Amino acid sequence: MERPLRQRLIAEFVGTFTWIFAGCSSVVLALGIAQGELTTVGLAHGIAVAVMVSSLGHVSGGHFNPAVTIAMWVPQKIGTSDALAYIAAQLAGGAAGAGVLRAAVPETFWGQVALGTPTVNASLSNGNAVLIEAVLTFFLVWVIYATAVDPEGAFAKIAGLAIGLTVAMGHFAGFPLTGAAMNPARWFGPAVATGTYADWWVYWMGPIAGAIVAGTIYDTFILAPHLRMPLTPPEELPHGVGTHGEEDHA
Repeated sequence: MERPLRQRLIAEFVGTFTWIFAGCSSVVLALGIAQGELTTVGLAHGIAVAVMVSSLGHVSGGHFNPAVTIAMWVPQKIGTSDALAYIAAQLAGGAAGAGVLRAAVPETFWGQVALGTPTVNASLSNGNAVLIEAVLTFFLVWVIYATAVDPEGAFAKIAGLAIGLTVAMGHFAGFPLTGAAMNPARWFGPAVATGTYADWWVYWMGPIAGAIVAGTIYDTFILAPHLRMPLTPPEELPHGVGTHGEEDHA
């Protein structure tokens, strides 16, 4: 049963808030205070996403990311008005998460890393950065479709873990290059909180493009053909197994 829109928007706000607060805090700690390792940043982002998808996915679908919502909207798995409301809630959650973090720690901690706002490595062009963000987001949305959207995804019950690990993988692979945002809200929150808007279009164009490509390919070539296949008649199922996989004791 689909939850009321208000409940879904609250879930999207809280989930995105958690992603941005925990993610930005890890960047501030790792690069601005403790000089930690990339592992800290990757795991903080990945665990935050895994926890929120696992706990709130049944309420809203666990998007927490405008790029993911757009990837669901293109094949009309979410309506236009709901998609716009989701994106507004996600951006608000991102801004709130970064704003609370800014209020919680002194500027001497977060100033040199702009509260964890993603930035393009000076050795890369913006075109390189867009491609990297697109590829990383492709991986993320592909895993979301395969585990949380596909009704026969082998790991549907642990989709949060798979999605969180994909976010962590993206940080290990791309954080030193682009900040591995994979999410316009991940850029938007700290950018608004600190007034840091350099290369803003990279963090919209890259994730959205990668998300649309992943969602369209999976939906068109894997999901849609499978859903059009005729269901196996009960009499052709293996002996002893009912139509829902339960043991048939009749």
